Amino acid sequence: MAEITITSFRTRDVRFPTSLDKTGSDAMNAAGDYSSAYCILETDSSYTGHGMTFTIGRGNDIVCAAIRHVADRLVGRTLSSLVADWGKTWRHLVNDSQLRWIGPEKGVIHLALGAVVNAVWDLWAKTLGKPVWRIVADMPPEEYVRCIDFRYITDAITPEEAVAMLQKVQASKADRIKEAEESRAVPAYTTSAGWLGYGEEKMKSLLRETLAMGYKYFKLKVGGSVAEDRHRLTIARDVIGYDKGNVLMVDANQVWSVPEAIEYMKQLADFKPWFIEEPTSPDDIMGHKAVRDALRPLGIGVATGEMCQNRVIFKQLIVSGAIDVCQIDACRLGGVNEVLAVLLIANKYNVPIVPHSGGVGLPEYTQHLSTIDYVAVSGKKSVLEYVDHLHEHFLHPSVIRDGYYVTPTEPGYSVEMKAESMDRYSYPGEEGVSWWRSEEARPILDGEKI
Repeated sequence: MAEITITSFRTRDVRFPTSLDKTGSDAMNAAGDYSSAYCILETDSSYTGHGMTFTIGRGNDIVCAAIRHVADRLVGRTLSSLVADWGKTWRHLVNDSQLRWIGPEKGVIHLALGAVVNAVWDLWAKTLGKPVWRIVADMPPEEYVRCIDFRYITDAITPEEAVAMLQKVQASKADRIKEAEESRAVPAYTTSAGWLGYGEEKMKSLLRETLAMGYKYFKLKVGGSVAEDRHRLTIARDVIGYDKGNVLMVDANQVWSVPEAIEYMKQLADFKPWFIEEPTSPDDIMGHKAVRDALRPLGIGVATGEMCQNRVIFKQLIVSGAIDVCQIDACRLGGVNEVLAVLLIANKYNVPIVPHSGGVGLPEYTQHLSTIDYVAVSGKKSVLEYVDHLHEHFLHPSVIRDGYYVTPTEPGYSVEMKAESMDRYSYPGEEGVSWWRSEEARPILDGEKI
């Protein structure tokens, strides 16, 4: 194949009006508009690379502005030079000292980094004719490790340890790849019935529907009030039962202080949740440890990660024993490379990976990451969140069959959006084209002025 050079890039601010029907509503975020800040890499070939990061509305334009600063560092570079030493490339992208000053591997700059890095992986995968998960699955351990910038994490895991760990699962990797190809590698769990703003009948209907589709894991949002949550959890257990192998999880989206989290969850313990997700501030490692220690005798685990912005925070959460479940996010972290680092740390310390996928484009991304973890890193099956909305806007949407993700086979990272969807939901968009210029958008736009 001829050498491919990145010649330019585009950004797109795409927003969906999910606040109108309360999709995505929780105790912290009452009315979000699920949004994608896109990076599209143009080349001197027919290939383009698509990456995005997820927000819930206002501020998506700020991420797009940050993407322009990060992506500019790739213009004029050949694809082969970028992927030949991925760890070096990743450090190059985070080493602009002026950008680091406003976001040293966190915040808006890191969200932008995730979109740009993932766009390079998407481009690379398309040129190789493989899905992203298969690129990593086909890597020998040494190449996997070269994808990672180990700065700040060698006190938790060294490159040498990582290579040795990956070598241990090499012999059986072919069997797990076969299982992935048969779409039996990644069991799904659903959050679709559990949004806090959904009414009782809608909740019951969605629980019954997903149960009939083969789901065994169900997550509900909590944190409004104990009485309301007990009512909603009673409804859920009435539908899914206690003795059928069906698992319930709950998610507070950071709404509590540490003492509040402990006391609140004690009052929900009789519903036997597997874990409480985001019980307190995502930055509070000590707080998560305190909650975990207090809830362990009740059989309730602690999960977090969707707001954890880098491998350093994950290192502290995992090594300190603050969490039972590691919930990596595909684009809050700095793209595939940083995710690969967290997978290694979690595996060393025996913490299962259950990615955060509650947002537009996230299931499309994370199906690759869970497959990578199972096939190439841990060799252990876990579950992956699935939210059943907005998939129709993607060229290659994620699909659930018999309670499992259908393993993606199309080349790329699965987040390329249909051109007509990008145009229709572009913000603020063109008059006569974008939904955001219509009268339907008025309730949201008027609310923004308050």
